[in-house]
Amino acid sequence: MKVIIIGAGKLGYKLAESMINSEVDVTLVDSNPEVINRANEHLDLLTVCANGLEIEILKDLEIETYDLLIAATSSDETNTIICSLAKKLGCKRTISRIRNPEYTEQLDFIKREMGIDHIINPDLATADEILKLALKDYNFYSGDFAKGKVQMIDICVNNMNKIIGKKLMEIDSLKGLLIAAISRDGKIKIPDGSTKLEIDDIIYFIGKRESIEKLVKKYKLNSGSINIKNVMILGGGKIGYYLANKLSEFNIKSTVVEQNNERCVYLMNNLKKGLVIHGDGTDLNLLEEENLSEMDAFIAVTGFDEQNILMSLLAKQSGIKKVITKISRPNYTNLIEKLDIDIALNPVNITVSDILRYIRGGKVVSVSLLLGDQAEVTEVIVDEDLPIVGKAISDLGLSKGIIIGALVHNGDVIIPNGNTIINKYDRLIIYSLVENVQGLDMFFKKNKEDRISELWNSNKSNGEFAST
Repeated sequence: MKVIIIGAGKLGYKLAESMINSEVDVTLVDSNPEVINRANEHLDLLTVCANGLEIEILKDLEIETYDLLIAATSSDETNTIICSLAKKLGCKRTISRIRNPEYTEQLDFIKREMGIDHIINPDLATADEILKLALKDYNFYSGDFAKGKVQMIDICVNNMNKIIGKKLMEIDSLKGLLIAAISRDGKIKIPDGSTKLEIDDIIYFIGKRESIEKLVKKYKLNSGSINIKNVMILGGGKIGYYLANKLSEFNIKSTVVEQNNERCVYLMNNLKKGLVIHGDGTDLNLLEEENLSEMDAFIAVTGFDEQNILMSLLAKQSGIKKVITKISRPNYTNLIEKLDIDIALNPVNITVSDILRYIRGGKVVSVSLLLGDQAEVTEVIVDEDLPIVGKAISDLGLSKGIIIGALVHNGDVIIPNGNTIINKYDRLIIYSLVENVQGLDMFFKKNKEDRISELWNSNKSNGEFAST
């Protein structure tokens, strides 16, 4: 598959990095020579220092030979025009990043008239993810799969001190659960039964929803049910705007703290409900005056990771039960794991996950990049024509970096072993290290020759060309 990415910012760079692990032929285009030089130093792909908005550049790159163009520049308008030009010049499919809330009601028209097949909005997708996590009783990260029948959670082993020092085979409370991975000293590994748990390990559990709930209850991982009624949002940018409006739909009161006066005026004029406070969100006295300690949740979504982390820690110390923070820098991952912050989300990872799901086709239900972006969790429905149908897991030849964490067969959740047979239409939740992602091809590709046409046609027939 040939993919061209226009715009090598955080999103474009991360997309390119994720795709080169999946046998995708990637071309990265940006007009900034420093950005291109960085990509050349770290990524094995074709880079072009040029303006992707120029028709002659697209022609020189033979855009008609590409299966997909992704426009990820900082300008919505530029992305839209690039997609339109590429489509008219023969590129098969296009994806555009459009972030401006004012375009929300026009997306269907923009797609239809400008030749865009899929629209991504990182800020809206991040707000959706934050809302989902805010509404849950858990005050730690959890992901849902198989329509909620399967969950994945990550827990610091320090909260389960009874199992510190034990080998996985010695833990007697894992019925219906699988420890799919362990993050230790910033590195994620796939464990086996002889792996011994150490202090500060982050454990990734996958299993039946009921089994996860029993685990949480047994180890008292929650301080009680969290009923969210009042939320403080630090940062009134696009994510804060989307989030405040979404919270109002659930009758949750939001207080948005924003330092920019002009932005405050915009928020007051456009938010459906909610209180807007003009002030410095790092001023603890201001937050206390706005009843910080009485909030049920604190969500930091400013454009500065350091601000988000610091104020999230202060909010936690103020006794707030649920604290969610946005971070954009991957090198802060190890720091987050050691701090008392309940949930941290990376908008780039959320967006990349959406695009990877879309590229891989209609049988791939979801893709989740974990915070450390060293691994991903993929949910896939087994196509009846795949060669893996009827085989035992032990006969698939999976690398050590890939593990099937759960399998849903005829509505029943199974924690599989090597003897488990894969049947058509089973749902698989697969955990894989990034360097082993190429090994996932067997779960959703019949062969290399027909992979493009079938994946795109499957998406189209299933109505998957929907805006994000």
